[in-house]
Amino acid sequence: MRLSILSLLFMLAVMACHTTKPVTKGDTATAKISEATSDSTQYELIVMDARFDSFLATQPPKSFYSNQYLSNWNQQYVTEWNIRHNNTLRYGDFYETRIDYSPHIDYGIDLNYQLYNYFLFIEKEYGIVLIRRGKTPR
Repeated sequence: MRLSILSLLFMLAVMACHTTKPVTKGDTATAKISEATSDSTQYELIVMDARFDSFLATQPPKSFYSNQYLSNWNQQYVTEWNIRHNNTLRYGDFYETRIDYSPHIDYGIDLNYQLYNYFLFIEKEYGIVLIRRGKTPR
């Protein structure tokens, strides 16, 4: 009896330390790049997660990055995202929407900044590592 209570307390303590939202069936992340054309082409990122705006407000300002830096990372993230989107048997249906992002289009710093931070948001809020960053241990 005592051992089962200790085991239960240990499991609850471990679960309480987990800070990211677990991905459960029905969870999806949706981001879409929309083109709003008039005289000049403009792009807009539409994120369907109410928590994203709060997360974005806590990030370094877009002037902290160069557009090229953001674009390079976004290309890597989008490639991995779309691989997972296309392989639902392996990765599940979390990656509901394909993200159309072309390295040949200059989306501008505003969209690149938002998209980059969207991927950081997914990593932080859902605990999903899309791209391993930093040094790898030897």
